[in-house]
Amino acid sequence: MSDTKKLRFILGDQLNLSHSWYKEVNNQVLYLMVEMRQETDYVTHHIQKIVGFFAAMREFASAVKAKGHQIIYINIDQAEAKEDLEKLIHAHIKSHEIGLFEYQEPDEYRLDLQFQSICNALDIPTKSYSTEHFYTDRKRLKDFFEGKKQLIMEPFYRQMRKEHQILMTPEGPLGGKWNYDQENRKKWKGQIPVPTGFPVSNNLLEIYESIQSQSIQTIGSIDASQFNWPINKNQAQQILDYFCENLLPYFGDFQDAMHTQEKFLFHSRLSFALNSKIISPKEVVDQVLKTYYGQKEDKISLNQVEGFVRQILGWREYMRGIYWREMPGYAKKNALDNHGKLPDFYWTAETKMNCMHQSIKQSLEHSYAHHIQRLMVTGNYALLTQTHPDEVDKWYLGIYIDAIEWVEMPNTRGMSQFADGGLLATKPYVSSGNYIQKMGNYCESCQYNHKEKIGKDACPFNSLYWNFLDEKKAYFEKNNRMAMMLSLLKKMNPNDLKELKKRASHIIENPCLLYTSPSPRDLSTSRMPSSA
Repeated sequence: MSDTKKLRFILGDQLNLSHSWYKEVNNQVLYLMVEMRQETDYVTHHIQKIVGFFAAMREFASAVKAKGHQIIYINIDQAEAKEDLEKLIHAHIKSHEIGLFEYQEPDEYRLDLQFQSICNALDIPTKSYSTEHFYTDRKRLKDFFEGKKQLIMEPFYRQMRKEHQILMTPEGPLGGKWNYDQENRKKWKGQIPVPTGFPVSNNLLEIYESIQSQSIQTIGSIDASQFNWPINKNQAQQILDYFCENLLPYFGDFQDAMHTQEKFLFHSRLSFALNSKIISPKEVVDQVLKTYYGQKEDKISLNQVEGFVRQILGWREYMRGIYWREMPGYAKKNALDNHGKLPDFYWTAETKMNCMHQSIKQSLEHSYAHHIQRLMVTGNYALLTQTHPDEVDKWYLGIYIDAIEWVEMPNTRGMSQFADGGLLATKPYVSSGNYIQKMGNYCESCQYNHKEKIGKDACPFNSLYWNFLDEKKAYFEKNNRMAMMLSLLKKMNPNDLKELKKRASHIIENPCLLYTSPSPRDLSTSRMPSSA
């Protein structure tokens, strides 16, 4: 055993108890975890996000200590939490006579740079480790797409399926198809009851109060006495068990559905546990496959399972690969030259557009919305109103409990906002009100009519959609996937288009027309007219 004393730093999204670091107890190894103000303050986070991460970190530190390891844990209300990270690490290296500093590779670019800088300033040896969490390493996707202009997920996903022998036979993909997208777009109308009895609830009042005592700026609400996100491995496993038993049989069918009365439908709610590394993607996929192969005859169809595997093995690994291939330049991309601001109802949910109201209200209350609500409701509005991608990035990164930059930014700036110019998506994901009506019941109780394009009762998405196509037509004229949309635009009656553009411009310039109450930042503006 080496006599060199080591200091190992653990970040809040590195909560992998199965990591090789923890296999052997070594008295010469000291672990350090900190509830850092730099992490609470670099963007305005949802209160549930901060509470969830701190709770999970404390659970993890206790588990590491229980294994016999030495660990120093600094709470948010301790003075050291506010210190510069480099100075804090230097101080612990000096006070504990450390001869080697070690860390796991951060999954955010800014932290990766910070740790490189810290290591360069140290006068002792340093070493970095893999987090041992993902199916792939950082460079895998970059190597896979070497020399290719477009980074389409499908070939990468198929290769991952083959490599890990997931839903494969000797002849090819199980069932003869690689994806079941057409079968996974059903509207939920209550035809299948959503199971109740979610297995996890935590009383985190103490952590919540400690955060409040530090005057940390947050968004959203919380019931800290009944926190329903998993904060340790046992709880993550309980949720995975619950998902496989109760939700997986219908996941694929309704994975894109939206409904006013069911916030989670058949989604797993494992994203926070996955992105904090409490549970690994392989553990999740393996159990889903085990459930399927054990029960498929009478309970689970292939489209349910493939739809879920695609999200974990496909999108998740793909987004991480995009991020590390394209950073730091990716964070500055704004291919469509959009410069608008998000309206205040993104922070209040006080808008007459029911789909926006429901999706944002849910986000503020639960720090959660599924991919269609993010992409085709809130993301769709932001793109159609030509919002600056920096604005959109900050909102998504802050409001969702599972949002860490490596997964948030490619999904937001790339997939949702097309700011990367089609590097990731082959076309912008924009729609009129018709798509939202097809996928949920939001339109049924909305004061706007999704069928109408012009007039005070017309769905704002309709005018915004055609205005966007007209405004950006020069950019998309060589995009084959946009040909049908642009053809319809070209055939549109000029007077009708003029009216649509007029209404769209009015909405973009005066988002308060869509408010249900005045924004605090619009106190100088009179209450919106009822005819808006």
